[in-house]
Amino acid sequence: MTLAIVGEARPVTGGVDTHADTHVAAALDRIGGLLRVHEFHATPAGYARLLAWLGGFGPVRLVGIEGTGSYGAGLARHITTTGIRVVEAGRSDRQDRRRQGKSDPLDAVSAARAALSGRASGAPRGRDGQVEAIRALMVAKRTARAQRTQTICQARALIITGPDGIRARFTGPIPAVLVAELAALRPRPGSMVRSRTLLALRELGRRAQFPGGQLERLDDLIVPLVTARAPGLLRLLGVGPDTAAILLIAAGDHPDRLRSEAARRGSGRRR
Repeated sequence: MTLAIVGEARPVTGGVDTHADTHVAAALDRIGGLLRVHEFHATPAGYARLLAWLGGFGPVRLVGIEGTGSYGAGLARHITTTGIRVVEAGRSDRQDRRRQGKSDPLDAVSAARAALSGRASGAPRGRDGQVEAIRALMVAKRTARAQRTQTICQARALIITGPDGIRARFTGPIPAVLVAELAALRPRPGSMVRSRTLLALRELGRRAQFPGGQLERLDDLIVPLVTARAPGLLRLLGVGPDTAAILLIAAGDHPDRLRSEAARRGSGRRR
């Protein structure tokens, strides 16, 4: 059967269920018949073998991939560079899941059939363009902001429960001022509780300064990228670099994935 398909050069549709270490691929003929299912390593060499395996059944016209924005990003890039169309397949059919439960081969077949039928037609989420660079920087910024906020909250809690003099001295300053004052502390010997509390506050202040510096450096990288990608967004009332970056990340490197006109404007398509 496989040899006949190869000889007649019938088009093949692929479907892939992606995971961190392995991908499971399914090959369908032009009318949706299942040819075979096979597992491949999630590595560049594995991507090449997967594509060659699909090509062994005939010319590959279309591949539906689950998770093109996560585990399937590398495979989607690899296949796209060969000129083969890739679509985001999404999750497998819910009815199939209810009847048969979670199954990697079933999910791969479902991804292929969704692509072949046209149910899956969205462009893959880009992971190699300007927006991906913004996304990577925003990941680092989000964690730095969370660490800084957590540290400042710890310092404020310690101030509230500390000796009266400490509480009166440090209650009220805005976060930036509080961090600077705490980091500059030079506690003198004295009451054990007071001196040790001041030492702890100094260390918390210095700890908060580190992610604070990271945030400044990350902003220096993010703002030019956002401005270059979607300058119109930053001219909108209430839209700053962070909001613009979040909107761009939601659209991905393919803003046409957003269907509505309002969403397209938000993604920076109209610049």
